[in-house]
Amino acid sequence: MSAIVVALLGFVVFFLGYRYYAKFIAEKIYKLDPNYVTPAHQYNDGVDFVPTNKFVLWGHHFTSVAGAAPILGPAIALYWGWLPAFLWVILGTVFAAGVHDFGTLVLSVRHKGQSVGTIADRLIGRSGKLLFLFIILILVLMVNAVFAWVIANLFISFPSSVFPVLLQIPLAIMIGYMVYKRKTKMLVPSLVVLAIMYIAAIASAQFEFLQIDLVKYMGGEEGDGLFGLGAVSTAFFIWIVFLMIYSYFASTLPVWKLLQPRDFINSHQLVVGLTILYLGLFFTNPELTAPVVNENPDRSWLPLLFITVACGAISGFHGLVSSGTSAKQLDKETDARFVGYFGAVGEGLLALISILTVATFFANTDAFFSTYASYNDANASGLNTFVEGASVLAGGIGIPSTVAVTIVSIIVVSFAATTLDTSVRLMRYIISELGTEYKIPTLSKTHVATSIAVLSSAALVLLPEGPRGFGSGGYLIWPLFGTSNQLLAGISLMLISIWLKRLGRNYAFTLIPMIFLIFMTMYAMFEQVFFQWAAWGTNTNMLLFVLGAIIFVFALWIAMTAFRMLTKKYDDPIDQNKAM
Repeated sequence: MSAIVVALLGFVVFFLGYRYYAKFIAEKIYKLDPNYVTPAHQYNDGVDFVPTNKFVLWGHHFTSVAGAAPILGPAIALYWGWLPAFLWVILGTVFAAGVHDFGTLVLSVRHKGQSVGTIADRLIGRSGKLLFLFIILILVLMVNAVFAWVIANLFISFPSSVFPVLLQIPLAIMIGYMVYKRKTKMLVPSLVVLAIMYIAAIASAQFEFLQIDLVKYMGGEEGDGLFGLGAVSTAFFIWIVFLMIYSYFASTLPVWKLLQPRDFINSHQLVVGLTILYLGLFFTNPELTAPVVNENPDRSWLPLLFITVACGAISGFHGLVSSGTSAKQLDKETDARFVGYFGAVGEGLLALISILTVATFFANTDAFFSTYASYNDANASGLNTFVEGASVLAGGIGIPSTVAVTIVSIIVVSFAATTLDTSVRLMRYIISELGTEYKIPTLSKTHVATSIAVLSSAALVLLPEGPRGFGSGGYLIWPLFGTSNQLLAGISLMLISIWLKRLGRNYAFTLIPMIFLIFMTMYAMFEQVFFQWAAWGTNTNMLLFVLGAIIFVFALWIAMTAFRMLTKKYDDPIDQNKAM
């Protein structure tokens, strides 16, 4: 079957979803008010609360939520066949992700820009709020570890991507100064920076002296490295330390100095990357060589498919970004549909091209199964297969493979880095909230909270030793990350449903995806925690069991509390403009 047919079908569904379904949700369910004064204006402090053009904010929001997960998850889920992965990405984006991302943004805007964890206090009570905050804290800790691990591995595997990515940082800071101090428009400078980055990418792909290859500097893969760790492990350690230092400063700087301009540049990268890949798809017109459905998987698709695709269909982390940073920058409430729902559509387009890239990469079905022989094999090879497959599609429009690999790896790293420092910033917010809640003022200090976030994230990614050697933390916790992420999305939809009910509105459009998500994720987590990880054969299983059991029990408690709130009768609906 032609991949173009599948791509066109996906485009049509996404267009109809944004044009009609999102419009219906905006006008009839969330009832956006163009005259509502958003938190960005109410609490404008020039650091976290900053009124922002909707296109710039969409760039920040989308690149923060995109990361590598909507590429990696669908690429792994292809193990069960391209059709199940395609259907969940399409339907999940339109009916779950869009409603969730849009809804958490509006919910936060109507509650002074507070995070969903804090809002839970007003909707399900103090105990529910604290449990929710701890679930979020564990999740963002895992996000930090997973994405730091992904970036470090991509830097090692594709050293030609390092120089252009590092070059973006000072250029983004320069744009931030030009825009917010000299009132320059952001579009032209950001396009110039993007051009400079891609010129650097072409040069780096062609000239070896521009490639920052730490493994090579230490004598190759067989080298001793530092302290006898080996060259690869030493390079990994250095990159993790560098990323943590970068995240510390990136997450404490005012958003206009680095976060907004860099994310706006990365939104252009998204457009460029998607354009290259989809044009390559249309020019080469490849056939789908992956199976429609894998008839003999070693792991059942139910419920694993839904937590493996993860951010490719819906993600609880998106709700943290919506309520943690995007809500503090929303200029007009009516911008929420574009930022929230269309951000989810952008992620859906990325997940769709991930599926099609990997599904057309192999010469035939046998070649596919030689790489995707098992679920674990799919986990190990999904991301690199996407990068290699993307270079093939880019070659269809005349881009040399070495340059294409560099550009694709730059795009993936840029998205992952955006997610990383946004997640560290969110973790700082949560630690500060817990410090306030438990009357520990030291934790509320920016640099103390950020230090805890960075050091704990570094420990999680570096300390565990697994099948990939030293620093396997990000790889090892991926299964728990996927489950926890989807569970958080279900709980966030639950909060939106309770809020809508208290407003006296129809909450069926958030309730239905909520029930589906909570059932599937609790089902998957129960199987993983109490059947797969309960046998403490390794330190890894012990870590996953402890974290998973805590999240499972907390989530079950929250679900029971929220169920009582959903079934409770409210005599007097609250006034939206006095939003709790």
